[in-house]
Amino acid sequence: MKNALFILFLFVGIATQAQDKKATEKPQIVETACGECQFGMKGNGCDLAVRIDGKAYFVDGTTIDQHGDAHAKDGFCNAIRKASVTGKVENNRFKANSFTLVKEK
Repeated sequence: MKNALFILFLFVGIATQAQDKKATEKPQIVETACGECQFGMKGNGCDLAVRIDGKAYFVDGTTIDQHGDAHAKDGFCNAIRKASVTGKVENNRFKANSFTLVKEK
């Protein structure tokens, strides 16, 4: 009986991980900027955020400083940019697996 329960829980865990991975594989283009400066979010300083389907989320998995000077003319505190991302929204935050800025034309 213990072995059967163990196998059942193992199967459910693997299936859950496979579904989560599948959900995060397809890149999507989102708006990105400083959540506080550009999206009007409440926070404790300049933090990276993305806007998906009109709703803004702070980002985990990368930081505002990993993508250049946030206070430059085209920085996240002064401009809303586009990024190609993979990840998922979890606990009202975007958990990024990948985050690549889209070059402006």
